[in-house]
Formats: sequence, structure tokens, C-alpha cells
Amino acid sequence: MKVLIADKFEQSGIDGLKASGCEVISNPDLKDDALAQAIDDTRADVLVVRSTQVNEAALNAGRLSLVVRAGAGYNTIDVKAASARGIYVSNCPGKNSTAVAELAFGLILSLDRRIPDNVAELRTGKWNKKEFSKAKGLYGRTLGLIGLGQIGREMIKRANAFGLNVIGWSRSLTPDSAAELGISYRQTIYEVAHEADILSIHVALTPETRGFINADVFEVMAPGSVFINTSRAEVVDHAALTQAIKTKHIRAGLDVFANEPSTATGDFTDEILNLPNVYGTHHIGASTDQAQEAIAAETVRIIREFKETGRVPNVINLSGRTPATHLLVVRHKDRPGVLAHVLNEVKAAAINVQQMENIVFAGAEAAIARIELDGTLEPETVDRIRNGNGDVIEVNLLALNH
Repeated sequence: MKVLIADKFEQSGIDGLKASGCEVISNPDLKDDALAQAIDDTRADVLVVRSTQVNEAALNAGRLSLVVRAGAGYNTIDVKAASARGIYVSNCPGKNSTAVAELAFGLILSLDRRIPDNVAELRTGKWNKKEFSKAKGLYGRTLGLIGLGQIGREMIKRANAFGLNVIGWSRSLTPDSAAELGISYRQTIYEVAHEADILSIHVALTPETRGFINADVFEVMAPGSVFINTSRAEVVDHAALTQAIKTKHIRAGLDVFANEPSTATGDFTDEILNLPNVYGTHHIGASTDQAQEAIAAETVRIIREFKETGRVPNVINLSGRTPATHLLVVRHKDRPGVLAHVLNEVKAAAINVQQMENIVFAGAEAAIARIELDGTLEPETVDRIRNGNGDVIEVNLLALNH
């Protein structure tokens, strides 16, 4: 199996892939047309990326079977195009959660104690204890979390150590699950934003979350409160955030920005960074040695399992619900030709198979095929399936209730 790595990747991951019997081609500088050309030239089976954009042209090149995002988010990959071509897309969720939570708390502490400004003044030879002695402190204040996945849960651990009260919201959070996490449940993001001294965002980018931290959210935040975003830039309305910083003196710690460069280095300007009380980092939330080693190990695990079993851990683009309307259940002798007979009849009826599994009973004498169809079969077709092969034991056609 050929694996093309089109981004910076840990040596331990490269060694692990080679130890698994993979042929590894590493070129961390591949972008755009060069990436598509390399996929075609190398005839790679698997593509591994971190921040590199994987567009439709790249996915249509060569013979890719799997794209692994060596990280959690996968918004840099054209998942729709991959799905249309039957290419698995997988990711490494949770492996960078500690690193992101650490950075988020670094931003919180920096904003409260104005650490970057302290350093900047000292480097110019100025001593200004009078100015920098002003800080509210964290103990006893309220941290509001939007999103309670693995990063959000790592935030809770650190908040407890600092003596913060934690309130939270996520789509899956309930009062009972909040109590289990040791936090207070809030029904809406607006309740969290209104009560929080510090509001920290930890949601994945989806069509539902794009831009959902908007002017209405900033409107209910208390003047002078803290806003942290280490998730995705696109979940925040940056024009609304800029206005809130100007008019409500919101203090912001940002690891992600609206118009980041597509390369690791380059020129970058953003109005928001020129505003007072805004600290930024270079989209480095997952960039610790510990996180990258864990992500590399998970990437190796995904590719090894795919190579050895054909199954893909953490796959994100399989349909949770197919267009199937009927289920054809065929109990049969476990002998050659039975499934070919069944599928030939389905094909002749111009019905498409959406999903199929064939389960073999102990002893391998009999099996049961469960075939999801996108339409019904006429009784005559069912009879031909039942009677056209002597190894068919029983046939049932069931309507599916979605």
C-alpha cells in the first residue's frame, strides 16, 4: 500500500507506516496542482494531510482510497467530492485535546495578567509595575464553555484547578450529563454568554455552527468579559466580534482568524489584531510534540487497520442513513452462486442495492444475507429469488420505517 504524506508529519509516524509494510512518500510542500499531480504520479492509495487543502481535482487524480486528516477537523478536505468518488475520509479526534486546552488557558491567563504586554514593555527597557499590577484574577469567576467534546472536557479539568465555576452548553448536553461532568447546565448559548466572565468556544465546524457565535451572542456578554476561540474561525462572526471589542471592551484571545494564510509562513494582516486587549497566536492549538506524536500514532493505526482488514477507524463520510426503502432478507446455504443469483434478480428489476451484509452461522453451513434496496420488488421477482436456486432456504421482503 502506497501512502503519500503531503504535510509535516512526525518521523515516528513515518517509521510506523513503514513497519506496517507501507511504501511511504513524504513531500510536505505539496499544494494545489502539485498535490493532484503527485497523487497521480505516485499512484498513492492513501493521502495523509494536516493543513493542506484537498480539493476535488486532487481527489479525482490517481486512485486514492483513503484520506487521513492528521488532526481533528476536516474542513480543509472536500468531503462531498471524496464521497462521490468512494474515497474514505478519516480523522484523529481527541488526540490534540490536551494541547488545545492548554493553549486556551494560556490565552485566558495572558489576558487577565496582560503577560504579552508585560514582556513587550520590559524588552523596551521600561518598568511599569503600577500599570501591570491591575488584574481581576481567575479564582471564583465563571467560565462558560460552548461545546463539551473532548477539548471542552479538558477545559473543565483545568478550570477546576484554577477554582473557576463552569457552565456549559452543547447540543448533546443534558442536566444529568452536566452534573456528571461537575458543571452547571445552560439551555442556550445566550445564557452561557450572559453569565460567563470568560466564554470559550470548542465546537467543530459544521453547516449548523458556521457563524453561530454572532452579534446576538456578543450583545449579551458582559462588558470587559473575555472571549476565547481556539476552535475554527468560521464559527464566529468576526465583524460582530470586532464591534464588541470596540464598544463593549471585550478582551479576546484568538488562535484562529478569518483570513489566515494558506501556507505555514507569509504576510498576514487583520484589523482585529490592531485593537487593544486582543492577543493572538498562529493557529497552533494542536502544535505540541505530545499532540503530534499522539496524532501520528493514531494515523498509523487507521492506515494499518485499513491495510489489514479493509475497515477504516474514525471514518466521517459514510452515510448514517441511506435512501433504502426495503430490506431483502435471504436465508441460504453457504455455497457459491447464491448471492450472485439474488443480485442478478435485483439487477434485472432495476433496483439499486444501498447496503448489504452476509452473516455466516457457526459451522459455515448456512448464512443470512441482509440487502437494503432503494425500491420494492415485485412478488414475481421475490418468487424467482426463492425458487430459482436450490440453496435458498427462505426469502422475506420488509418495508423499512425511517
